[in-house]
Amino acid sequence: MDKKQSKPMELLNTMVSEPYYLLHFLAFFSYFVFRTSVVQVLNTHITDRLLHREIQAALAFGLLTAIKIVREETWEGYIADTIFFAKIFVIGLTLIVDYHLTLWYIVVFTVIYIFTQQPAFQKLGTSSKLTPLQLESLLTEGSTSRLWLVEFRAAYSPACIRSSRCFPELSITYSNKNFSFGIVDLGLFPNAAGYFGISVSGSMSQLPTYVLFSHGAEVARYPELDFQAKPFGPPITKRFLSRYFKLDRHLLEYINGK
Repeated sequence: MDKKQSKPMELLNTMVSEPYYLLHFLAFFSYFVFRTSVVQVLNTHITDRLLHREIQAALAFGLLTAIKIVREETWEGYIADTIFFAKIFVIGLTLIVDYHLTLWYIVVFTVIYIFTQQPAFQKLGTSSKLTPLQLESLLTEGSTSRLWLVEFRAAYSPACIRSSRCFPELSITYSNKNFSFGIVDLGLFPNAAGYFGISVSGSMSQLPTYVLFSHGAEVARYPELDFQAKPFGPPITKRFLSRYFKLDRHLLEYINGK
């Protein structure tokens, strides 16, 4: 019962403590403040039109978020898309009231985008945070695990934030004595990216990158070395990673003692 009660408080604490969530909440809430104050000076035609558009926007927003909550695998991805939809609708509605208000919201959302960042999923599951030196030592000197699946990520990458929950949750399901999970933050060690053949620059960024090592040698990776970055590539999900790296097969081999 205490856990059920603490969950809403945990979400509330996250919203208040994280600038990304707090500033977006204040920006969206300010729309209702502006709307209440300006509706008294607008003529009836504009007021009726605004109300009609608000109802349409609310229905469209509800439909889009309902579709996303079914299709999106991580809360980080769902929240990012929900906030994006809300921005579009707020900007569209302010165009009916006054274009100066629209410009103000564009500036506000731009400032939030520049100076804040959506927080990534913080829990590690059973995966281990590694430095490049620690990873190299594990691969060259050997370890108790025959297989290592390593995620190379960076805190500044939106793609890494969206998928940050997948890897820790996979580690809980699939880690065992023969199969370990590790995370290397290339935001802290950018020089290590070239050593592992990972591009982290601009539109050609390959983050996050997942590499499977067996007995110290690389046997598979996603995206591959010759991968060309695309704006709409396959989303990183637990199901995708599980299939790509055949995690079910490795788990069965461990259970069967192979």
